[in-house]
Amino acid sequence: MIPFLVSALSIATVLLYGCVGEIITEKAGHLNLGIPGIMCMGTAGGCLGVSLYMGGLASPSEASWILLVLISFVFSMVFAAVLGGVYALLTVTLRCNQNITGLAITIFGSGATNFIMSFVDRTHFDPAGKLISSSLPFADRLGGFGQVVFGHGIFVYLAIVTAVVCSVILNKTRVGLHLRAVGESPATADAAGINVVLYKYVAILLGSAIAGLGGFYYIMDYIKGSWENAATIEAFGWLAIALVIFVLWKPNVGIIGAFLFGACFIVAFVIGNITPTQREIIKMLPYVVTIAVLVLTSIRKKREHQPPASLGLPYFREDR
Repeated sequence: MIPFLVSALSIATVLLYGCVGEIITEKAGHLNLGIPGIMCMGTAGGCLGVSLYMGGLASPSEASWILLVLISFVFSMVFAAVLGGVYALLTVTLRCNQNITGLAITIFGSGATNFIMSFVDRTHFDPAGKLISSSLPFADRLGGFGQVVFGHGIFVYLAIVTAVVCSVILNKTRVGLHLRAVGESPATADAAGINVVLYKYVAILLGSAIAGLGGFYYIMDYIKGSWENAATIEAFGWLAIALVIFVLWKPNVGIIGAFLFGACFIVAFVIGNITPTQREIIKMLPYVVTIAVLVLTSIRKKREHQPPASLGLPYFREDR
């Protein structure tokens, strides 16, 4: 049971980063289907940072945990934000179709990640992954409780803090109010003196940067530096987008939702004596539940359970 909970929380962390990043973007009125590709690009950036730092050391034992985490953190966020900036340029400034642009970003991000990773020196990924995923020193002394709650790397706790802080900012601050106003009615927000374009750009860049950490976490923390291709990370990106709908665009609820999705994903591998077909059906559960939530919220039509009113729609300032 303990390994199951630990694994579920680890998968939940990947999904939570992507979910929070997408929520921030959607609150600005932009449906970013490029999140899977952006998570892949965050992986490439973080891994490149790890390779550059570890490659400059005489021995992996000389690596500083703080520097390793900081460098990989910055590289991952910057790479993801750059690809998010391309999406922002196309959809905010050039007003391209958000759905098509997002899909193109995902395809590009996945392919670019595989290309970049083919040139990255991965010989140091194993020691770097073990260092980044190192848990709190007293976790083992607390038994099963310590393994579940404290037996994780820094990126797990950072994801939870990010979700809570994001929720507070969106609901309790003027910045959050302005961002939600931009997502609901950009014309009204513009008339009230809010810089709509600025808020959209910042939301997309910040959301992309946060989502990018999810992909990097999966490689360096969850699977300890192993790498095959970007397909798995891309799949988690699509699951993170579904999670946004499941938690009704609420980052704090995303913590619970991500754990449930993570549990559904992991349970397919821990249940014995099932066929491959049954395993794939179990892995479909998060998507089925998301569709059910979408249908129920559409029937009830409560405003607080609906997506931003201008989600997916380009803003033409000349029309206000």
